Amino acid sequence: MISLTNPPQISSLPLNSSFSKRNYTNLYSYGRVFLPPNFKNNRCRGKCSATQSQPEGSKQRSERPRKKTQQQMDTDKKDGIDPVGFLNKEGITNKAFAQFLRERYKALKDLKDEILNRHLNLQELASGFEILGMHRNVQHRVDYVDWAPGARYCSLMGDFNGWSPTENAAREGHFGHDDYGYWFIILEDKLRDGEEPDQVYFQQYNYVDEYDKGDSGVTIEEIFKKANDEYWEPGEDRFIKSRYELAAKLYEQIFGPNGPQTEEELEDIPDPETRYKAWKEEHKDDPPSNLPSYDVIDDGKEHDGFEVVSDPVTSERFKTKKSPIAYWLETRKGRKAWLEKYTPGIPHGSKYRVYFNTPMGPLERVPAWATYVIPEAHGNQSFAVHWEPPPESAYKWRHKHPPKPKSLRIYECHVGISGQEPGISTFKEFTKNVLTHVKEAGYNAIQLIGVLEHKDYFTVGYRVTNFFAVSSRFGTPDDFKHLVDEAHGLGLLVFLDIVHSYAAADEMVGLSYFDGSNDCYFHSGKRGNHKFWGTRMFKYGDHDVLHFLLSNLNWWMVEYQIDGFYFHSLSSMMYTHNGFATFTGDMEEYCNQYVDTDALLYLILANEILHVLHPNVVTIAEDVTLYPGLCEATSQGGLGFDYFVNNSASEMWLSFLEKVPEREWSMSKIVSTLIGNKNNAHKMLLYAENHNQSISGGRSFAEILIGSANTEGSLLRGCSLHKMIRLITFTIGGPAYLNFMGNEFGHPKKVEFPMSSNKFSYSLANRRWELLKDGVHSTLFAFEKDMMKLDADDRILLRGSKGLPNIHHVDDTKMVISYLRGPFLFVYNFHPTNSYERYSIGVEEAGEYQIAINTDEKIYGGQGLISQDQYVQRTISRRTDGARFCVEVPLPSRTAQVYKLTRILRV
Repeated sequence: MISLTNPPQISSLPLNSSFSKRNYTNLYSYGRVFLPPNFKNNRCRGKCSATQSQPEGSKQRSERPRKKTQQQMDTDKKDGIDPVGFLNKEGITNKAFAQFLRERYKALKDLKDEILNRHLNLQELASGFEILGMHRNVQHRVDYVDWAPGARYCSLMGDFNGWSPTENAAREGHFGHDDYGYWFIILEDKLRDGEEPDQVYFQQYNYVDEYDKGDSGVTIEEIFKKANDEYWEPGEDRFIKSRYELAAKLYEQIFGPNGPQTEEELEDIPDPETRYKAWKEEHKDDPPSNLPSYDVIDDGKEHDGFEVVSDPVTSERFKTKKSPIAYWLETRKGRKAWLEKYTPGIPHGSKYRVYFNTPMGPLERVPAWATYVIPEAHGNQSFAVHWEPPPESAYKWRHKHPPKPKSLRIYECHVGISGQEPGISTFKEFTKNVLTHVKEAGYNAIQLIGVLEHKDYFTVGYRVTNFFAVSSRFGTPDDFKHLVDEAHGLGLLVFLDIVHSYAAADEMVGLSYFDGSNDCYFHSGKRGNHKFWGTRMFKYGDHDVLHFLLSNLNWWMVEYQIDGFYFHSLSSMMYTHNGFATFTGDMEEYCNQYVDTDALLYLILANEILHVLHPNVVTIAEDVTLYPGLCEATSQGGLGFDYFVNNSASEMWLSFLEKVPEREWSMSKIVSTLIGNKNNAHKMLLYAENHNQSISGGRSFAEILIGSANTEGSLLRGCSLHKMIRLITFTIGGPAYLNFMGNEFGHPKKVEFPMSSNKFSYSLANRRWELLKDGVHSTLFAFEKDMMKLDADDRILLRGSKGLPNIHHVDDTKMVISYLRGPFLFVYNFHPTNSYERYSIGVEEAGEYQIAINTDEKIYGGQGLISQDQYVQRTISRRTDGARFCVEVPLPSRTAQVYKLTRILRV
């Protein structure tokens, strides 16, 4: 194990640094300062928890007055912040909810202040994956950091050390924890027999990039002599005897020749200006030196620390110099050179677990930040796998993110059941067989469910055990990167269905009782357990839980280059009753004692941080209670999502199909349900059916409509309604639409994951792609492609006033619905028997309207009752539906037509 007692004394410290005890530790945490000998290892504290001491007399952020002053309110107003802004915009007057929003905004500001006591900024709060978990360090070692505040001892055990909890896992002086419970463990890279250790710390090795570059054959001494002779000016810094000369002198000037060696010895340091003035006074009689001339800027303004300027001659000399980077690159060695010299402390592919000694006794756990996990199977316990492939075989990205479309056509998929044969499909098979189908169908995004690791396959992936790991059932992390990359190459965005509303209750592999305590990640007692689902509920008010969840979102964006998230089941996290309550529409139901304000603050932080770090990210909220302000800006009192899901649409269709006679379908209810709240419809995502309608016990619409069809007439009825339901759901709502894999061609069977009730059979855990070759499923898919093409070519989902249709004709008696979106006219006749030869529909423009889509065409499996000479209709001057003009169109029963204004006539 490499010793911490022999690193260089100090690196070059910028002369304009505000060199305080706090900044010294922060600089180290970012790798900018190398510790002096015997300096206490504080990497985890500086980066993860920021537990640096404050100089005496300094004011803690948490001591700031929390009462909002008039000055603060004026500042908020100037910055465009209004905690109740969206209420004013929508004309909602509810004093209780408005007061709740104001208090929530104050709580958010206080939370951010508290966060900044432990983290440099909010970006760092969401970047825990940069240090937590397992990471290679340039000092020839692997570092492991995890959070387990209830543990008395932490160690790693795995096949790399014979599954021993002590040997080469954690040693005195090389591991420990801070006051917040962050454990830091160092694993050594061992020198091979006969090899000599590197003499210079700056001898770096390429672990990821530039495979095998840097092996110049030139010795370190020759390289630094070359840099000293060719680059450094007299008096400037030089590297001599394993240390930087100028930095070492500066360190001795500040601290003396026997300066502090530990953080405790460092004590409090005067502010930079005081130190500078004292130094000037001490050296006022010194003879002039050949150092560059620097001095303090005194412009009467306050600065962070103090700044320096150089004289014009020095500035010009610096501008003409070339960067010394070439010299530094020559000191780097490639992967082969490193492997010849060192044995990795934990090789790629090593199996490991974390070992805790707790008040409850010894525990073994799969690490919380593990990035690749093999769940329990065949009687074997779960374990993490260290994923660090050599650079020559690591995945290299080939495609950029596609442009963010203004309208979304989302194809929802589950990788495991995407294969044609019964069994678990893989990332590779999905990439090869499904992505091209999605592109052919006309979608512009895929949404993946069940990607995060979960122990029990039958849970579909919603009981997540390992939040940073892709499911090993489907392949490796690089396999998933290839899937995302190929999707981007086809112009498809990739969204993840993320479950941060609850977690699996599993202990060995999950987070429950992770360190032996009940409330490490979750609430204790009843609040920590979902009353119906048997899952654990996160403690969103804990900063370390926020650190974990926000870092998790950022991890998937950074590591796997995904494009957004579908936040699953928000109602289960936003209310202590988990959303299982009756909502009457009273605004106070959204701000009463059952609302979890901490969960709302987490969602606000998640949206703010994601949209700042990744401006093109898409966030979608699934909330059956339609919480007010889901898609409003956080500065205006909203939660900041880009889209919200209208779940009631699929519930309505399912109720109609299973419980309501066809003649009694209400056209008014169809329209009101699909449109929802007009104020928010421009942010709405609609679907006729998603995975809920066809997975684990449910029936897809095709199974209801077509599966039981035993005559030509019943088959025609089923196909007709299938097309009409999809067309109106797709075109009447907001700018986003979703469909579950296989439903676009009327998959005839439901999905059942293997479980005890079906004797663990995979017979229904697949998709029958062979049905696309011919027959009714082929015609339904042809209709789906043309329906998607309508938006791809004509941006139909963005047409209309403020992106919404003009619904001008709803007749419950005749069962006819009609609406306009830009130059397009949509007409539906849901009547099971009545056809209309010349049905009058009002339009806004006089001209010729031509059929663009007719659900009854023979290529779509229809009867072709409308003849070709009826495909073009000319308006007549007659006021209908409040419009000056109308068209008289043929409407066979159970059909729908889309007309496009192809020629405008002047009247």
